[in-house]
Amino acid sequence: MTTSALAVPAFRRLWIAGLVSDAGDWLMFIALPLVVLELTGSALGTSFAFLLELAPAVLLAPVAGRVADRVPRRLVMLVAMLAQAGSLLPLLAVHDRSDLPLLYGVIVAHATLAAFFEPAKNAMLPALVGPDRVVSANALAGLNNDLGRIVGGPLGGVLLAVAGLGGVVLADVATYLVAAVLVATLPRGSVSRTAGTPGPARGGLLGVLADPASRAPIVVAFAAAVAQGLFVLLFVFFVTDVLGGAAADVGVLRGVQAIGAIAAGVVLGVLGARLDIFRLTITGSVVFALLTALTWNLSFLTHTIAVYAVLFAVVGAPGVLMGAGLTSLLQRASRDDRRGSAFAAFGLTQATGQALGLLAGGLLQGAVGTLPLLEVQAASYAVAATLALILLRKTGRPAANPASARGGVAGNLPALRRAGRPVPEVEDSRHHDPEPLPAGEADARRVQDDVDQGGERQEDDAEQREDPRVEGRVDERRPGDPDDEQAEPGKDPGEQREQTAHGRPPVDSRT
Repeated sequence: MTTSALAVPAFRRLWIAGLVSDAGDWLMFIALPLVVLELTGSALGTSFAFLLELAPAVLLAPVAGRVADRVPRRLVMLVAMLAQAGSLLPLLAVHDRSDLPLLYGVIVAHATLAAFFEPAKNAMLPALVGPDRVVSANALAGLNNDLGRIVGGPLGGVLLAVAGLGGVVLADVATYLVAAVLVATLPRGSVSRTAGTPGPARGGLLGVLADPASRAPIVVAFAAAVAQGLFVLLFVFFVTDVLGGAAADVGVLRGVQAIGAIAAGVVLGVLGARLDIFRLTITGSVVFALLTALTWNLSFLTHTIAVYAVLFAVVGAPGVLMGAGLTSLLQRASRDDRRGSAFAAFGLTQATGQALGLLAGGLLQGAVGTLPLLEVQAASYAVAATLALILLRKTGRPAANPASARGGVAGNLPALRRAGRPVPEVEDSRHHDPEPLPAGEADARRVQDDVDQGGERQEDDAEQREDPRVEGRVDERRPGDPDDEQAEPGKDPGEQREQTAHGRPPVDSRT
């Protein structure tokens, strides 16, 4: 069985929809800041636009989580994508500085709809691909962003120069409509109301944050988001002021990050089900922090752009490991009817962390300087890695395949079938590890399975001996089966067979 989520037809359609949509988003991501900068003439106006984009994920997280938990997620995604397409149309009327309020309004509307779309999508993935392919699905979903950057980034600049903002808007609207058609083909599903499954018992964001297993990846993501906010603002200053690079060098170093990210995304997309999520997340967090610190401090030795091109290309890989790992851990830690709230909380903390990083960088860069703030940024990633080591280990490592973990219903299906017992419907395990059986109970279960197998074998043998149609039957039983044993002197053969069936072979007094 292939371990890639692309083996699931429904996920393939969702993945293609995400790729088309992300390419369109990068068209707008490149064009809008340039338009804002042209209309305002200041970097402050561009920073304000970035902050507006983060606000809805913070303010609407409780509502978005409830919607994703109570409304079919395919419907939430479909409505959000169609509404996003429509929300871009007012940009066709933006021509000069007086239209800035309209432009800012579009940014807020677009981000508001994304605040509903993302929790629904992340909550849907485990049910769409199954627990074994969750890491693969998350890595491939993240891969879309990097592939979309490669396609949409350059195309956005070209379209803006050739067709203006209107051409970019129409192209982005078209990508949303294509993606919505693909999302409409996904299986219809209803939100599970199964009780008694692992995960936070309370609903809403407070219930998610009260559960240690759900809270751990969210806290780690918050520390990393603060560092990301600092990076977004300080990266340009690092290249131009510290390294002495040109504007073209900024674009090159920003673009090569996709190389490592794409490579890691492809590997995880193919092999994700075979990898340990816990180790994946820890490795990504630690390596990302180390490479970040190396990159900034290497500037004391060299300013050669080619060296930093290699570092920025490599650093994309551990970033994907960390991101896919945290997302997968949160999916496994939260039960299905609370997963929408879990990812709304995830988005809230990421947006809050990035906003804090952006504000801190903007307020302190002039007074403190670029490199000292970048050291703080590297320290934030080190804090994230430390929290991952402590919190994720403390909450416990999830099994690679919860469905086959020993002691769960699915793990005992073979024994149930051998014993001829009714096989219950296996409900979604919510991607948590079942609690291990006590040693005594585990031993008793193994003995009982042996009894069931021995008794079933004796019944089959008796039926064959009593069947008059079986003539000249060749006895193909393996040596050591109960009926092949010779009776001990002075002992009833039936009693001897009964002992053998209970896993206690008779003592051979002939030796």
